[in-house]
Order: sequence, then structure tokens, then C-alpha cells
Amino acid sequence: MAIYELDGQGPELPADQDYFVADSAAVIGKVRLGQGANIWFGAVLRGDNEWIAIGDGSNIQDNATCHTDPGFPLTVGRNCVIGHNVILHGCTVEDDVLVGMGAVVMNGAKLARGCVVGAGAVITEGKQFPERSLIIGAPARAIRTLEPEQVAAMTAGAGFYVANGQRYRKSLKKIG
Repeated sequence: MAIYELDGQGPELPADQDYFVADSAAVIGKVRLGQGANIWFGAVLRGDNEWIAIGDGSNIQDNATCHTDPGFPLTVGRNCVIGHNVILHGCTVEDDVLVGMGAVVMNGAKLARGCVVGAGAVITEGKQFPERSLIIGAPARAIRTLEPEQVAAMTAGAGFYVANGQRYRKSLKKIG
């Protein structure tokens, strides 16, 4: 695992080791990981300005970037799915949110509980979306409100990733 201290500040990780950080991921400085959180290959969580908090059961998938600016911490709630190549920058992502592949969420933006962000969407600075919004486009806009069962289906992947993280933690072996 590539877990780094910066300026004397290291990440805060679950004491019982219930998390997964891939070898090629980088978790640096002011980062808190919740129980069952998993950080996948090539992802970077660079806590060199403000804190980055990743909630219980949430996953940051391959090649995603999480960063902050002074005055803009980054929070990802519980049971969130942050897709491949997503950029989260100084924003708030509440519980049970899915951010699709390649989306960008900028400083001060807020995704309320149960939002689903389509692949490639660009959420501009300070933009806020209400609960269960289906968000698409660049610049992003909400096109409708999702039903609770739709949100549950979209975020079911969080549980899969928790189990997969446990699998990788226990049985992944480098052979070359």
C-alpha cells in the first residue's frame, strides 16, 4: 500500500484494518478512511491542503483523484460509489451517492443523499443538488428525481466493493 505521511500528518485508518488500499493507489496526509472503505488501483487521495474523509463502505475506484484547496475539504459519505477516473475536488458527497465514470465535481459543490451523477458530467464550483437527483451533462443539471428503489439499485455496488476489497486484502498476491 502507498500510504504516506506529509508534514508529520498521516492518514487516519480503521484500527481493525477493515479497509483496502491497492498497491498502486496513493493515500497522502490528511485522509480519513471509514470502516470497509476501499481505494482502488491508481486512485490518488492527496490530503495536502484540507481533510479528505471517505465514509464507511464507500469506494474510490481505479484512477480517481480526490484533492482539496484551502477552505474546501472533501467529504464522501457512507456507501458511495465513486467511479473510475472521477475527479472530486473540495466538494461534499452525502451518503448513498453514485458518481459515474469520468465525472468531475468541483470545489464547494454538494451532492445530497441518493444522487446519481452520470458518466462524464461536470459539476461546477458551488453547485448544489437536492436528494435523489439524477444529474447529467457538462455543465451538469438535474433532469429528474429518482425513486428510493432506483437509488438503492444504483448504490448496491457499494456493498459489492466492500466484499471485493475484503477479497483483495485477503488473497491478492503479486506474482511478477
